[in-house]
Amino acid sequence: MTPAGEIIAAEIRKKGPIGFSRFMQIALYDPEFGYYRRARRDPFGKEGDFFTASQLQPVFGRLAAAAIRDLRESMGNPPGFQVVELGAGRGEMEASLAEFQYSGVDIDQGSYPEQCTGVYFANEFFDALPVDVAGRRVDMKDGRFVWTGQGEWREDPAGMRTQLERIGASLQHGYLLAIDYGFTERERIRFPRGTLMSYRRHQAIDDVLLNPGEQDITAHVPFTEMIEEAGKLGLKLRKFETLAGFLLRTGERDEFREALACGSETEGARLRLQLKTLLFGMGETFRCVLLERAHK
Repeated sequence: MTPAGEIIAAEIRKKGPIGFSRFMQIALYDPEFGYYRRARRDPFGKEGDFFTASQLQPVFGRLAAAAIRDLRESMGNPPGFQVVELGAGRGEMEASLAEFQYSGVDIDQGSYPEQCTGVYFANEFFDALPVDVAGRRVDMKDGRFVWTGQGEWREDPAGMRTQLERIGASLQHGYLLAIDYGFTERERIRFPRGTLMSYRRHQAIDDVLLNPGEQDITAHVPFTEMIEEAGKLGLKLRKFETLAGFLLRTGERDEFREALACGSETEGARLRLQLKTLLFGMGETFRCVLLERAHK
């Protein structure tokens, strides 16, 4: 059993079956043995288990910075404008966002500013937050983790609500810009068995209870619920669109000249490939949610 699995097993022996959000919390974020906290292996990129848009640098970073400049201008260029990146990981976006007052925060590392005027930027942050599954818990049987309970499978985004509440308490004036994969309530029917999935070496694994701490665990973002919960906190929906739509809208003003600026033909080819991957490889799968707090 993995070290993170031993921690989970000990908790089950002591307290009985646990909610999946607790399982996911330990498996991903245990300070020593969690998937995102292990020092010995990088989960990102070609040699890891998956890659995100943030690894497609500098093109993604340049476009994100241009979009945030537009948002700052729409706010009237307020003094003290800052950018808080959620799920900053290993910091690929920091250089691209260096023109702003920038800070990077992870789910259990770093702290949200007490009062923020600016933009909360979250690229593939919400999909990795712990979720519960209604009517089900995690137990052990014959040395393996198993599900207990029954009923219609419905994932409860407990971690998403917690983070939205933190953002809502912090954001005084500005935006939450979130990029992720997920579904609307009308699209839920496409996932009768839920959306929980694990990834290892760029391969999808159905058994999310297997090898905790050694593989990623994700859940699609329920966008309708996200927008409704944000609304309760005073954050109003301004845009909901595909990643491709967001990038095209951002880059169209200069026909992507800034995003593709380079010093050599070889570098230019690399940057064009990055843009192609963003627009066509990820552009329709991922969506952008822009939520605004006019003033608090």
